[in-house]
Amino acid sequence: MNYKMMGRFLSQTLFVETLFMIPALLISVFSGEIAAWQGFLLAMVIMLAVTGILHLICKSAPNALNAKEGLVCVGISWIVMSLLGCLPFVFSGAIPNYIDALFEIVSGFTTTGSSVVARPEDLPKGILYWRSFSHWLGGMGVLVFLLALQPADSNSGFTMHLLRAESPGPNVGKLVPKMRKTAGILYLLYIGLTILNVVFLLVGNMPVFDAVCTAFGTAGTGGFGVRSDSLASYSPYIQNVTTVFMLLFGVNFSCYYLLLLRQFKGVFKDEELRLYILIVIVSIGLIFWNLQGFYATQEETLRHSAFQVSSIITTTGYATTDFDLWPSFSKMILVGLMLIGACAGSTGGGIKVARVLLLFKSLRRNIRQVLRPKSVHVIRSNGQVVDETIVRNTNAYLAAYVIIIFVSVLFVSLDGFSPTTNLTAVFACFNNIGPGLEAVGPTCNFAGFSPLSKIILILDMLAGRLEIFPILALLSRSTWRHR
Repeated sequence: MNYKMMGRFLSQTLFVETLFMIPALLISVFSGEIAAWQGFLLAMVIMLAVTGILHLICKSAPNALNAKEGLVCVGISWIVMSLLGCLPFVFSGAIPNYIDALFEIVSGFTTTGSSVVARPEDLPKGILYWRSFSHWLGGMGVLVFLLALQPADSNSGFTMHLLRAESPGPNVGKLVPKMRKTAGILYLLYIGLTILNVVFLLVGNMPVFDAVCTAFGTAGTGGFGVRSDSLASYSPYIQNVTTVFMLLFGVNFSCYYLLLLRQFKGVFKDEELRLYILIVIVSIGLIFWNLQGFYATQEETLRHSAFQVSSIITTTGYATTDFDLWPSFSKMILVGLMLIGACAGSTGGGIKVARVLLLFKSLRRNIRQVLRPKSVHVIRSNGQVVDETIVRNTNAYLAAYVIIIFVSVLFVSLDGFSPTTNLTAVFACFNNIGPGLEAVGPTCNFAGFSPLSKIILILDMLAGRLEIFPILALLSRSTWRHR
């Protein structure tokens, strides 16, 4: 195990995280929030000290990682980044309990949006900014950002293992031959869409601070709002703009790259994208039909239906209405969307549309093989044969997904909440969505859970964001066994 290389990369990760705290520190200073800027300053000093120690110990590490080490490096980096990233919450007194603060920052970095804060508007502006920016940083991934900054001659295997471990979806490919350039292109697209989102929100007369924080949450498909009612008190224009951009950030970013290359036919033929759009349209139509008479006008009904479908399938978690009051049929559609999630290669969570498509194709192939045992069937995606390794990994992912959900619900049930609350709380955290139903609905929060349940949900958020396997690798004895 190349511990020194892992330590060196961890030091780089913490250094970048510390730099990203500077805007939050400055906002606190200019807003006159003494406790907040002191909290950020103390946290940054501690993080720089840890960074310096790791750099001194690991600076001579060879620039190489294998697949196992890549998984472990990603898992440890996210855990340490969260353990230290929550310190401003604690030191400033905004969230004095460390477990609660850890829950909040993990929810931010994993783009979950589940919160223990009842009234976000009471938090200092610097804390609110860091809370929302954690979505943006975690959406594309801080390690992907570091890969974009790697030297051009860096080890390609090293970068590929890290990108594969952190990027969401059943398979990670290259947009261009160089992995460093792939990471750079992903972040440029990400930044460009975020800026465009801010501009559209400002056109709707949204305050600058609110627009920036909302765009961070939309881009990372996170969902931390700066108001306790999320986006309910903003204008219909702002709600509609957010609906569109949530859907855009739920699309595989390779589609945007193809659009830049004017390969429109390849985008329109993408099976995952077509299924994603179909699911969205059908879900909006069914909920709109089911909510007839629930709101005063048809426009309001359609707006709330489209917003919540967009918010849940992309696992953003914003809300314009209390959908926990909707009829059971509409709520069950939202629960189904919680499981499906967005496209692979997007900033969204969930199982991913690509996996759902692959599972259906695998099921269809198995039925055909039962009917015709001697025939040979392959699974194709976008006209190309899917490697059997990807099929096996998808099946393994689904098995791990079901087991983790069951075990998590079992432990969370010790707190005595209703089965619906327990199940949707785990769904919301593991699929990186944010709100659930009943006691964890869009007008509630997760503060009522015990410390044990919060730790379980923290692990669920990390496992969901990192596609399970990096966290399982950390818990496996074979990972640490010397051979």
